[in-house]
Amino acid sequence: MQKELAQRLDVSASYVNKVEKSRLHFGDYPSVKFIHRLAEELDADEDELRLLANNVPEGICNCIQERPEAFRKIAELSDRQMDRLLRSVN
Repeated sequence: MQKELAQRLDVSASYVNKVEKSRLHFGDYPSVKFIHRLAEELDADEDELRLLANNVPEGICNCIQERPEAFRKIAELSDRQMDRLLRSVN
């Protein structure tokens, strides 16, 4: 499957493997364009893929900068508390 995905994304299968296993070296991190194409190919959430690649989407970054105290509190929540919070906003 990696080989087919690599062909559709026009990259090498070894690059796809490195991305999947988080074995990229500094400077080799996937570009926003690559992540966008990958999300489309996999029918995945682009923001989630960007976060996994340590590439915080601009909209999320702006929210954090505007309300850092809120995000600090969110980061301190337990999994159970986070689940309750998410249920309350959905």
